[in-house]
Amino acid sequence: MTLKKINAWLHLWLGIGSGLIVFIVSITGCIYVFEKEIRSLYQPWQFVQPQEKSFLLPTQLINSAKPQLGKLKPTSINYGQKSEAATVNSVNRKKGTSLVVYLNPYTAEILHIEKKSKKSNSDFFRFILNGHRTLWMGKTGSKIIGIGVLIFVFLLISGIILWWPKKWIKSIRDKSFKIKWDANFKRVNYDLHKVAGFYVFLILLLISLTGLVYSYKWYSKSLYWVTSGGKSLQAQPKALSDTTGNHKFQPENIDKIYSKLATTDQASGMFITLPSKASDALGFIVYLKAGAIYKADRYAFDQYTLKPITGNSPLLGKYKDASVADKIRRMNYDLHVGAVMGLPTKIIAFLASLISASLPITGFIVWYGKKFKKKKGKKPLVQEKMVLKKKNAPWELKKVSTAAMQEPVA
Repeated sequence: MTLKKINAWLHLWLGIGSGLIVFIVSITGCIYVFEKEIRSLYQPWQFVQPQEKSFLLPTQLINSAKPQLGKLKPTSINYGQKSEAATVNSVNRKKGTSLVVYLNPYTAEILHIEKKSKKSNSDFFRFILNGHRTLWMGKTGSKIIGIGVLIFVFLLISGIILWWPKKWIKSIRDKSFKIKWDANFKRVNYDLHKVAGFYVFLILLLISLTGLVYSYKWYSKSLYWVTSGGKSLQAQPKALSDTTGNHKFQPENIDKIYSKLATTDQASGMFITLPSKASDALGFIVYLKAGAIYKADRYAFDQYTLKPITGNSPLLGKYKDASVADKIRRMNYDLHVGAVMGLPTKIIAFLASLISASLPITGFIVWYGKKFKKKKGKKPLVQEKMVLKKKNAPWELKKVSTAAMQEPVA
């Protein structure tokens, strides 16, 4: 068996075996691309009337949200753009639950209270995300998805090998780059699988490779090693405050750092992680570009002394000071969801994911059509023969079929 036949055989059977996984991951990813935009249509509490004044300080928002939190401790605060609501959040990571209080950042007015759960499928987009990450099967589903995505990467590469034209003449180029819409169903389906798959190859490969970062540590480390030119990926240790001194946490410390960063970094948003233990640090993520997670400055401070805590993690420090490999790592999520350049790249990611979801279907139809096509009964071959027939007088030539030849000529 030649390498080409082996490649085609693997492409077929691995494609059939992983088809359902690829379809679920692709269609859920396709839907989730515009999660934020769709939510904004039916969740008016996410927005406020922008005003020409500064946002309230973090402690003011916390004090306003305390009655809603009850016994729960606030774990983070999120500031958006001028027209967006702020949130005070209480997250329980062990249980996978959270309580989110939406507030007007100018007045601290309570706008909405929302309970969330990672395991719950009551929210539509949480249901979609659970399917995308775990196939609604928990940790087992996550492992299955990791294997499925690895197979999909192979299918993309093997598909390009199968697609590659033998000769770059016009007739073959047309079949490789154009869909013949006026052909029969089988031909159109085949073109949709072959041609459409080619056009989204690089985009789907990028989405798949960035997705594998969340599935396998060995892959994540290898990718960083390649992009950094041989450097090892440093784990992000938990930033810790110094508890050896006789210190006491002052909530006003949060306001001091917030005021400084909001002014100097020209933030378009800020996420603040609050300490829940005596050894926890204060964390600040200052977003420099609206709608993008990667372009942000990330800080950690001692909650008592406000001394900056530094480290070698690619996810810590100013964005402009990060190396190319560190920027790529920070960009991983935005590349995966198509948010790198805003709406245009989101539309591209949406269309690519939609085509990705169609590939297992069109591929199965191609295989089914070849494997189980009906064998039509063969009609007797009619061949024209010249025979001699005597009619009264002269001899004349007459055309008869092969079947007629079975009868004696009178």
